[in-house]
Amino acid sequence: MQKEKVTNQNTHWHEPTIFRADREKQNGHRSVILWFTGLSGAGKSTLAHAVEDELHRRGARTFVLDGDNVRKALCKDLGFTDTDRTENIRRIGEVSRLMLDAGLIVMTAFISPFRKDRDLARSLVAPGDFIEVYCNAGLTVCESRDPKGLYKKARAGQIPEFTGISSPYEAPEAPELQLATGTTPVEQCVAQVMDYLRSGKYLSV
Repeated sequence: MQKEKVTNQNTHWHEPTIFRADREKQNGHRSVILWFTGLSGAGKSTLAHAVEDELHRRGARTFVLDGDNVRKALCKDLGFTDTDRTENIRRIGEVSRLMLDAGLIVMTAFISPFRKDRDLARSLVAPGDFIEVYCNAGLTVCESRDPKGLYKKARAGQIPEFTGISSPYEAPEAPELQLATGTTPVEQCVAQVMDYLRSGKYLSV
């Protein structure tokens, strides 16, 4: 902690010459964070990439931060304890904020099981810059999908602290968007996200 304090004392904020508004004007759309949350197997990554495909087709500047991919690099030093999960989401929140300033529509696909952690990520940016998208698929549906075989391992006790089995998932209480990803086709979910972005004037097309 002392080393961190010393480091912070010797760093200074460098004021940029190009700002978020300049990038948004060049891009032709507002930047925003779409924070997809839900159980493993709820369709977060599938939906995030499908939304990105549609946005890219329309000429938008985008990036998807996927849970597994981030765990292999930026957060490879973290496990799955409550403390490590919190730090994982804190890092993603900070990276998302940088991408927001870069003028991107950034999509995050993380279980992010704890409300306090999602609230922390939201608090890093201004109101309207964080859209919580709850991929609402029940445990039975997610477990029946089990694309990575994780639920089977968790039920066998091979994966400790697995969300939905041995660790809780705290569903959003007031998300900007709630999508029934357990029963609704991906294309319809994408259309709902796009409608929200247009209605909020994040996009002009």
